Amino acid sequence: MAARAGVAERAVQSRHLRRVWCVPGTLLGVAGWPPTLPQRLHLHWNYWWQAHVLDCLVDAQLRSPTGARAAVVANFVRGVHLRNFGSWTNVFYDDMAWLGLALVRAAKDLGVYRPRAEAVIASELRGAWTDHAGGGIWWRKGSDFKNVPANGPTAILLARLAVHGGERTDLQRARSTVEWIDEWLVDPDTGLVWDGLHVDAAGVVTDVEKTIYTYCQGVYLGACLELARADGTSAWLDRAERVIAAVAGELTVDGVLVGHGGGDGGLFSGILARYLAQAAVLLPGLGRPEPARLASALVYDSAEAAWRNRGMASGGPLFGPDWSVPAVEPTGGAPERDLSVQVGAWMVLEAAALLERS
Repeated sequence: MAARAGVAERAVQSRHLRRVWCVPGTLLGVAGWPPTLPQRLHLHWNYWWQAHVLDCLVDAQLRSPTGARAAVVANFVRGVHLRNFGSWTNVFYDDMAWLGLALVRAAKDLGVYRPRAEAVIASELRGAWTDHAGGGIWWRKGSDFKNVPANGPTAILLARLAVHGGERTDLQRARSTVEWIDEWLVDPDTGLVWDGLHVDAAGVVTDVEKTIYTYCQGVYLGACLELARADGTSAWLDRAERVIAAVAGELTVDGVLVGHGGGDGGLFSGILARYLAQAAVLLPGLGRPEPARLASALVYDSAEAAWRNRGMASGGPLFGPDWSVPAVEPTGGAPERDLSVQVGAWMVLEAAALLERS
């Protein structure tokens, strides 16, 4: 799996990573390949997709450390900052949480430090909590929507910051966030996690979006794992075990995680695979070998399917949005063009490589 992950990494680098506006010492992921002119110029760039490219670059360095890749990571961080016009934040709290997670990993594991960026992002997320609908943070500034894609990665980040130099209250903030998700957005019948809920100005829930995405299962699982790692409480382990079983029963085809198309959806199952791999590594040491084995099987089967159904293009393999189906030519509006789809597949291969070496 390590070799396959390396090939996927090189394909993304060769087709998608380019300087920002020809500025030396910068890199960023071009949103599509073959790119349109606006994509070449990074006019269309997807802040949160870039956070996952950075996360995968950290994965790759941990898999096979090189000085060249460490330099790529540093250039990539500079590229994000430049393209975001000298800012680390935007109006989407989920976007900021993802970049915060990637920056914390780059600092901790690679020594690429951006303490001001971490501090600014953490401050934004801490301040996003409101008592509307009993708690949680908004999806974006000015929204009426509180969802798992924003609250899940925020809980993961705050739990990690509690261990790595954050505020004293960060761990409790993370606990409260996961408790809020569990109260409002976990289906009591299936154990799957819904998308989010709409809240009016008075704090009353007006509608619950019960759409099921692999993304939501992944970030909820990741948050439970971080809290279990922090305090070992069995409740977090029970919740992690429940969502792994629900994913296996409801969100797979022959053991392979389902896809969600192109665009943002291209990342969803890769995110879930990342946290399933973390579950497979962490849970045996906490006395939960069975859900760990199930999580491991989901990752391996999905990675095998993604590799088996790859296509070939300039620079290396080309992956599809549904790992159970052969990839197609990246023409017209095919989702295979999207950086998100290629990074999602790279992510599942890195997840399998992590399990292989663990």
